Amino acid sequence: MFTGIVEELGEIVAIEHLGDASRFQVRGPLVTEGAKHGDSIAVNGVCLTVVDIMEDAEGTRFSADVMAETLNRSSLGALDIGSRVNLERPMALGGRLGGHIVQGHVDGTGAIVDRKLSEHWEIVKISLPAELSRYVVEKGSITVDGISLTVVDAGPDYFTVSLIPTTLALTTLGVKQAGDPVNLEVDVLAKYVERLLGRDNGTQDQEATS
Repeated sequence: MFTGIVEELGEIVAIEHLGDASRFQVRGPLVTEGAKHGDSIAVNGVCLTVVDIMEDAEGTRFSADVMAETLNRSSLGALDIGSRVNLERPMALGGRLGGHIVQGHVDGTGAIVDRKLSEHWEIVKISLPAELSRYVVEKGSITVDGISLTVVDAGPDYFTVSLIPTTLALTTLGVKQAGDPVNLEVDVLAKYVERLLGRDNGTQDQEATS
């Protein structure tokens, strides 16, 4: 489990295409500290499993395999060598939940629609797939490229977020422009509530007709 608090801006240093998968090498000295084979690291909000840890003159990097399903359902397939990525290690048991509950399971992708600069922050509008709009509410939580953010305005096919200078400086949202894709993960609690209510309604309907 993650919290959506980005620890480090990493960099894609190599991509090996393997037909129905790809192997990424990602530089991230902070998140690789103490990491080992089999550990999880979120890359732009996608939970990946560490294959190897490698050292070179420029620092530590790790490799991770990305399946075709993940490449198709997330924006990782659009990354190239030199792309900057948001990195976060899993939350430690007993640690502070600084953001919100993030699984690292991308629900879909959106795109930056526009950016409006204010004196001390920036308002960013992001497109939203229609099938995810029911999970997004004003003042609710959403994960964008692995960043835990609060929704300012929620529309049928978009939402907006306010980005403080720290977020702009320490994450990929500081440099993404209109048209750039982003990974979206909605609040998992909303999906569980929907599922439970659906089951309750189904049970009630069945009882009413029996």
